[in-house]
Amino acid sequence: MNLNERRAGVVLHLTALPGPHGSGDLGDDAHRFARWLAGAGQRLWQVLPVGPAGPGNSPYQSPSAFAGHPLLVALPPLVAAGWLDAAALASPPAFDRARIDFAAVGPWRLARLHTAATGFARQANAAQRSDFAAWQSAQASWLADWTLYAALKDAHHGQPWWTWGKALARREPAALAEARAQHADGIAAHAFIQWCFDTQLAALRDTARSEGVALMGDLPIFVAHDSADVWARPDLFLLGPDHQPTAVAGVPPDGYSPHGQRWGNPLYRWDRMAEDGYAWWLARLRRALSQADVFRIDHFRGFAGHWQIPADCPTAVGGAWVRGPGVALFDAVERALGRLPIVAEDLGLITPDVVALRERYGFPGMRIVYEGLMQGADHGFLPHHHVPNGLVYSSTHDSDTVAGWWTSAPQDQREFTAAYLGVDPGVGPVQTAQAAQAVLRATSTSVANLALAPLQDVLGLGSEHRMNRPGTSEGNWGWRFDWPMLGEELAPTLARLAAVSARRCEKTASAAAA
Repeated sequence: MNLNERRAGVVLHLTALPGPHGSGDLGDDAHRFARWLAGAGQRLWQVLPVGPAGPGNSPYQSPSAFAGHPLLVALPPLVAAGWLDAAALASPPAFDRARIDFAAVGPWRLARLHTAATGFARQANAAQRSDFAAWQSAQASWLADWTLYAALKDAHHGQPWWTWGKALARREPAALAEARAQHADGIAAHAFIQWCFDTQLAALRDTARSEGVALMGDLPIFVAHDSADVWARPDLFLLGPDHQPTAVAGVPPDGYSPHGQRWGNPLYRWDRMAEDGYAWWLARLRRALSQADVFRIDHFRGFAGHWQIPADCPTAVGGAWVRGPGVALFDAVERALGRLPIVAEDLGLITPDVVALRERYGFPGMRIVYEGLMQGADHGFLPHHHVPNGLVYSSTHDSDTVAGWWTSAPQDQREFTAAYLGVDPGVGPVQTAQAAQAVLRATSTSVANLALAPLQDVLGLGSEHRMNRPGTSEGNWGWRFDWPMLGEELAPTLARLAAVSARRCEKTASAAAA
């Protein structure tokens, strides 16, 4: 994907799509949304990380940097293939269509995926078995560790890998061999699920590309401690002999968080990674390229320098800045993979070395319009400070929606915004809708090449529809939309805005009705 082309797009995670089985997935509704985007003049669809979710159902605390989320595997194609009986989907529970009940949806869908895996093992034809075998061979570098980890995780009722006993935690060869034999069926099922995920994601990318829409992924810089990656390669992480991190990731105190943020992810041993030319990162980036046309790297500043917090420190206050791999990593990436379509998430405390690293490789940075409106005329997020090589958002999945911010914003912020965007500073429904539309227009008309808005902002929805509230562990990541919310006029309106800001998709608005 050419990052110098002007494109408009929407941020919507796949789980937020409509559908009858409790959460959005890679099935028909995803293909329909790609076609709707094209008809609305949108040429970019950003999703959140597509790996298995971690604690709190967060896609940013995944137990794998390589695997796909089983919850995203659509079930009807498995019925169509003959691997799952139609009766298994005939009477699904009355799942909430507005929010995901992860505790109910996850087990229900996983049970059907495992049943489909058994059906595949019994009924697949020769061509299907050949395709599956070829895929397993191509993905062997990560698949073997993930499937064994996932099967053992099931067998240990979700307990973390360092509690599985010394032999398994240390990955002693005899213990691993015994586990592979004992859990062969579970391993095969998890491999099947990943094959289905990859097959369905590839089909969605084909549909999106045919409509002129690029798929944008999201790559968290760190991985979870309880992950197949840390279990498989503990030598690449700052761990002690007890398998626990000696230092963890986070960010320092600032005006928003007086104690900073202690994320708890184990930190990389960049010196060890350098010894083999950053092979782990090259494999991870190849995987990302196979899943999306462009991807955002979360917390890009960590490659220049990261906030290292002693593991026994309960907050981020006791941390210190430690230099990252910088140009050594990205030079290795360019030698192996060429210049990649990467967007750098450069929010937060950004120092000159971070800017220099990003600009050296031509990666667009990020700006958030509504945060600029909160800060005033000199803030770099306001459109008059934007540059072409950038990505501008109306808001993000971690922030309030624009409409939600407007209804609770201090009077001085609304008055500044009223003067800047030419809107009424009131907080009634009409004024709130007007403000949300004005921020959307300012986002699209920015000189930044890439302009994105969460679907919640496109729809003008309030705070109750936001995706995540950082610092909280309950009630996040579960928001969903339904098709009637889009209405008949939204696609033509977005298409006109994309056209007047030179972001128009080649497809016509008539495609939105498909």
